[in-house]
Amino acid sequence: MIELFEHTFMQYALLGGLLISIAAGIIGTLVVIQRRVFIAGGIAHSAYGGVGIAYFLGASPILGALFFSLGAGLFMGFIERRSRQRVDTIIGVMWALGMAIGILFIDLTKGYVVDLMSFLFGSIVAISPFDIALIVFVDLFVVFLVAVLYKDILAYSFDPEFSELMDRKSKVLLYIMMVLMSLAVVVMIRLVGVILVIALLTIPASIAEQFVQKLKPLMIVSILLSVLFITVGLVLSYYLNVTAGALIVLIAGAFYLFSLLLRQVIKTRSA
Repeated sequence: MIELFEHTFMQYALLGGLLISIAAGIIGTLVVIQRRVFIAGGIAHSAYGGVGIAYFLGASPILGALFFSLGAGLFMGFIERRSRQRVDTIIGVMWALGMAIGILFIDLTKGYVVDLMSFLFGSIVAISPFDIALIVFVDLFVVFLVAVLYKDILAYSFDPEFSELMDRKSKVLLYIMMVLMSLAVVVMIRLVGVILVIALLTIPASIAEQFVQKLKPLMIVSILLSVLFITVGLVLSYYLNVTAGALIVLIAGAFYLFSLLLRQVIKTRSA
């Protein structure tokens, strides 16, 4: 076990994973409670368009993903505000367009794109000091914003329509949520990839939701579960020599199925 921490890439991966758990736990909780899982998936897959364009222009792929996902998230929020009936269609279109744009621009990029698979499925080797700095910034921003707007977010999460009627500030919370989701998605891409990011964002919160009702404890439990899944997944992936992102999601999924069974047993005994 000790030799695990002798490798710089594992140190970055474990540190990045622990830091990612903060944003994933907080934003994942809001995504699950507000039933925005599909939107989070749309933002995640849209981010791949930014990756492709950034590679084509010779820019930073992670920054490309950041700007593209922010644009996609705000656009989805705008459509949802204007027409709730169309939002599912727009999400599906943005989902497909993001992947298509990313693939097209990567095809047009000269030379071999060695880092491509890490953005699709994640890579513990891909996490760099720049990524760590970005994750820290996102964590601080998320914690600060949620702390300042906690009461408004609490009201909006459980009854958005009533919240908007009572408080003008609630009308911008949708866009704030889109920004927070976009930031969380981008910092998680390096670890688990575009394809699996939605699972890590929602599974810990979905497990916690079955046993915890209050928002703040729900966020804390989600963070702790994310830490558990990421740490165990990273350590096992090192020794098994398999893709870390896939193993992390597999472990999280197994825990989710177990939690459903446990919840059913508790209900049966209490009946």
